[in-house]
Amino acid sequence: MIVLLSLLAFAQAEATEAGWALLREGEQVVLLRHAIAPGAAEPARFNIEDCGTQRNLSDRGQQQARKIGSLFSARAAPTERVLSSRYCRALETGSIAFRDGEVEPFEALDLLSPGEEAAAAQNEAVMAEIRAYSGSGNLVMITHEENIKALTGVSAREGEAIIVRPTEQGLHVLGRVVFN
Repeated sequence: MIVLLSLLAFAQAEATEAGWALLREGEQVVLLRHAIAPGAAEPARFNIEDCGTQRNLSDRGQQQARKIGSLFSARAAPTERVLSSRYCRALETGSIAFRDGEVEPFEALDLLSPGEEAAAAQNEAVMAEIRAYSGSGNLVMITHEENIKALTGVSAREGEAIIVRPTEQGLHVLGRVVFN
């Protein structure tokens, strides 16, 4: 069991280092799941305009967001643009991590809308933004687990970065960076 856990930790570290190598080059698209927020569902009185009605970052989540920003800086990973879900936990992740840049709210990164057509339209808006990106730095898109899974087929931990490239079939995962 200890050997298996050691192998998993080694594989995760290797994946993270490969991800950083890509990010140092710039021109990458990063789907970043917001930092740690307690709970699993929004409160019944949820209002997108009122952070008091939403799940927000915990103290650990705020620390994780600071670590994300510090590591982007320390690893010389240039960030050109940061788009975020309008949910407070996503916006706060961006404002703490990327405090030198503007975090732009982007509705298509919000939790997926109920209904297949609405969710497909949201994902297509995200894909259009990704396909149109041509900056020299990295494009960071802060969103939610279900959005990342719908776009890539992979799950992301809170605060995990999935580096992607658009293909004719959708998104290809190039690498991952885990922020423990």
